[in-house]
Amino acid sequence: MSIQPPRPRGPSLNALRAFEASARLGGFTAAAEELNVTPGAVAQQIKNLEDWLGEPLFQRTSQGVRLTALGEATAGRFSDAFDQLGEAVGHLRARASTAQISVAALPSLAQCWLMPRLPALRRALPDLVISVTALEKPPNLIREAFDVSLFFSEAPPGADEIRIAEDRIYPVCAPEVAASVSSVDDLTQVPCLRDGHWQADWQVWLRRAMPDRPVAVTGPQYSLYSMALDAARSGGGVLMGHDSLVAPLIERGELVRLFDLTVPTGRWLTLRTTRPVHPALKRFIDLLAS
Repeated sequence: MSIQPPRPRGPSLNALRAFEASARLGGFTAAAEELNVTPGAVAQQIKNLEDWLGEPLFQRTSQGVRLTALGEATAGRFSDAFDQLGEAVGHLRARASTAQISVAALPSLAQCWLMPRLPALRRALPDLVISVTALEKPPNLIREAFDVSLFFSEAPPGADEIRIAEDRIYPVCAPEVAASVSSVDDLTQVPCLRDGHWQADWQVWLRRAMPDRPVAVTGPQYSLYSMALDAARSGGGVLMGHDSLVAPLIERGELVRLFDLTVPTGRWLTLRTTRPVHPALKRFIDLLAS
C-alpha cells in the first residue's frame, strides 16, 4: 500500500500577489486597482497570508497601512520573483505560434490615433488578430499580457521604446466657429473645450501666446478627449488640439487651425514593448512606427 501523507500547504499565489502589489504601491486600495479586485479582497488575501505565516506583514493605522520589519525585508524578493515570472511568460508567448497582438493605449490615442490606422494594419497583416484596450495609465508590460503600449511620455526613450511623434498643441475649431475668432482675445468670447486628462494645456499655450498678460478662457470639460473633439467638430467651441490627433481632421477640412503658434508640451507619443518580439509582432511594430 502506498503512503501519501498530507503535505504542508503554502500560501496561495493570489495572496502573494496581493502582498507584493500592496507593498510596492503603498496600500491595499492601489493594489486592488492594479489587480482589478476590491480593496476588501486584497485585505482578505493579506490576512490569509499573515494567518498562514503567523506574523503580521502590515501595520494597520487610521492613515492607512505600512510594512512591518518582516514585510519590508521580504517585499523586494517577491517583486523580483513576479518580474521574473512575467518575463518567463513573455518568453513562452514569444516562442509560441501566436496570431494575436494586444495593445494598451491611452483612450485618446486608442480612439483618435490608433483606430483610424487599424484597417490599413489589418489589410497589411491579415493573419493577425489585433485587440485594443484603453487605459488611463501605462500597464506594466513585464507583468501584464500586453504586447505593445501607446502613451504620451516625457521621459527619455528606453531600449524598448520608440518615439513616434512629438506632442505639439494649438487651438482648433470647426470652420463656422473660426470665422468669429481673429485674435487670442476673442477666445474669451467662445467656449474653450478641455478634457480631464490634459487640463493644463490651455494655460501652457496661452502663456506662450500672451506672455505679457494673462488671458482667462472658460468652457465645458469632457472626461474623454474624443468627446471634446466631437464637440469641436460640431461647432461647440475651440479645442486645444494635439497635432498627432487633429492633423487628419484639419487635412479633411473638418477642423480649422487657429493662429500660427505651435507649442511643444515636452511629451512624445511613445510605443513601448518589453517582451521578446516574435516575427508577427515585429511586423506590427514596424508598420505602426512608420
